Amino acid sequence: MALADLERDAHGYLVDLNEWNEDIAQEIAAEEGVVLTEDSFKLINFLRNEYINNNANQPNERNMVKGLKSDWDGKLGTKELYALFPKGPAKQAGKVAGLPETRRKGGY
Repeated sequence: MALADLERDAHGYLVDLNEWNEDIAQEIAAEEGVVLTEDSFKLINFLRNEYINNNANQPNERNMVKGLKSDWDGKLGTKELYALFPKGPAKQAGKVAGLPETRRKGGY
């Protein structure tokens, strides 16, 4: 299934997060002008796991850094997250991860 076949909301977020896969992530990332790396997928998978297995939790950047530190090679801070998702790790990475739009302030 391709991204064009999936239902999305007015801001381009997937309506059904169960339709997501890594190919869909690549298509959304291309729309966003982001190139996905192994580190991008570490963040994406962390966000999906938090949302799916932790009561729809959408962590802020500080909690992303805390949650990812043990799996990360090298220095990890919010600067590194913004390098992967320049429009904001919470909103942009969440969108690429197929999650609903976060209601947190900030982002785009």
